[in-house]
Amino acid sequence: MDGKTIAFLVAPEGVEEVELTEPWKAVKQAGGTPKLVSTDSGRIQAFNHLDKAGTYAVDATVDEVSASDFDGLVLPGGVANPDFLRMDERAVGFVRGFFDAGKPVAAICHAPWTLVEADVVRGRTMTSWPSLRTDLGNAGATWVDKEVVVDTHNGSVLVTSRKPDDLKAFNQAAVDAFSS
Repeated sequence: MDGKTIAFLVAPEGVEEVELTEPWKAVKQAGGTPKLVSTDSGRIQAFNHLDKAGTYAVDATVDEVSASDFDGLVLPGGVANPDFLRMDERAVGFVRGFFDAGKPVAAICHAPWTLVEADVVRGRTMTSWPSLRTDLGNAGATWVDKEVVVDTHNGSVLVTSRKPDDLKAFNQAAVDAFSS
């Protein structure tokens, strides 16, 4: 994975901290360069469930970058994070750009909500936090209850996981996808 740059797209607040920090560490340990992308500049506010956690500096906004600047994308979860992102056309377009370019994407927990909005789940097999099952099915995906799912469809790889307990498997599958 040496020399590859991976975007981590998060809202200004609401990302589940461990779903940001653990994949971030995995990318760094594999020799990649993670970059924090958000809709606003400055710092983002992470959460540990409903409690405020750390803040993190934004490297670039979705207005300053595109999928062509990166080798892959991580979408961390948290309930508020993807709910905010799916309402921002710039963020949705940024995500869609990775699929249009056939670049690998990894999404955990509630993050697939943003993928539904980007209309990139049709025909895919994936997992998520269980409450997204109906949303993903209505958007044309096949939802399964597994620790991690790697789906290759139309030339792009999508890695999905259900929750923080799945992070070890999620991180390994994401790093493998980004290394290909």
